[in-house]
Amino acid sequence: MHKFFMLLVFVLGFQTFQSQVLFETMESSILGETRELKIQLPSNYNPEDKTEYPIIIVFDGDYLFEPVIGNVNYQSYWGEMPKCIVVGINQASSREVDFFYDDETYFPAHEGARFFEFVGVELIPYIESKFKASKFRIGVGHNLSANFMNYYVFKEFPIFRAFVEFSPDLAPEMANRLEQRLNNIPIDTFFYLATAENDLGNLNQSIVNLDKTLSVIENPKLHYRFDNFDDANHYSLVGLAIPKAMNQIFSLYKPINKKEYTENVLPYEGSPYEYLMKKYEDIELFYGFEKQVVEIDLKAIAAASKKKGDMESLKNVSKLAKKEYPDSMISAYYQGMYYEEEGNMKKALQYYQSGLMLNESEYIDKDMLLEKVYSIKDQN
Repeated sequence: MHKFFMLLVFVLGFQTFQSQVLFETMESSILGETRELKIQLPSNYNPEDKTEYPIIIVFDGDYLFEPVIGNVNYQSYWGEMPKCIVVGINQASSREVDFFYDDETYFPAHEGARFFEFVGVELIPYIESKFKASKFRIGVGHNLSANFMNYYVFKEFPIFRAFVEFSPDLAPEMANRLEQRLNNIPIDTFFYLATAENDLGNLNQSIVNLDKTLSVIENPKLHYRFDNFDDANHYSLVGLAIPKAMNQIFSLYKPINKKEYTENVLPYEGSPYEYLMKKYEDIELFYGFEKQVVEIDLKAIAAASKKKGDMESLKNVSKLAKKEYPDSMISAYYQGMYYEEEGNMKKALQYYQSGLMLNESEYIDKDMLLEKVYSIKDQN
């Protein structure tokens, strides 16, 4: 167990080192002052590359930025979520005024209203002008900042597609207002809410009550998850909740696992290849950027094609593998598999042998190709 945690610390530390963390001071005409930002760019970020990355805006960045980037680095390392641009707003000396709301209307007022505008009118355009950012944006907040993020839900076109709220200190009428808005929100919106049994004061009860309100909403555009952690408090729940939130938000992005293969891929009415194409089209539609087809998904779809005897689907998988990974053994392996299933052993042998000159991949190496070569030769 100790070795596992040492490995985990190494991976997170290595990824943080490889990623580019910038500390910037931003002038704000709306606030009439400067603001300190922490910005982590994805590892190997290249401004000349066409790849666009989701933006994660972390309120209370003084203490919330580091646990967020640790989780983002770890999950993106394993392909469970995309690499992201993470922006932390330092607010230790200003959070009370930043999150101020009127005690009659319960909406942002004075400094709170200015900070509300600062995020949408100045901060996000500033980040988008400097970096390769997609339009998929996530807001992350805790306590006062978690409540404050809700005000962006009420905009006609919310600036965030995903709201991650840890133990929000809810303003009066917030629950009723959220119910009305989320019942009718017109775009796909992810909403994550978390509390803990040992949360501060009466926060746990108010958040549990909010969950009872939101959990019955039937709007298909709302993607909602709630966690009430046992044996955690107002502060420790954050470490438990961040990976849960990212799992919920990027559930569609994840590679095909055994459950998806069994419950979705095999029973799919169309071909396995059509399922794969739809999955990646949905990823682009939901998240606003293209994802390269990953090897494990090619493996799953090829297996499903063979199981269902769908040679056309397997042929399309082999073509896609060649297109996406022309210098990898993947391309030769799946082309060889297609011809082997077709019974054209001569062609299959040619492709398997040609793959020996290409680069090994995560799942395919020389030993696998040689095994295929020897097997075909033994049969003939």
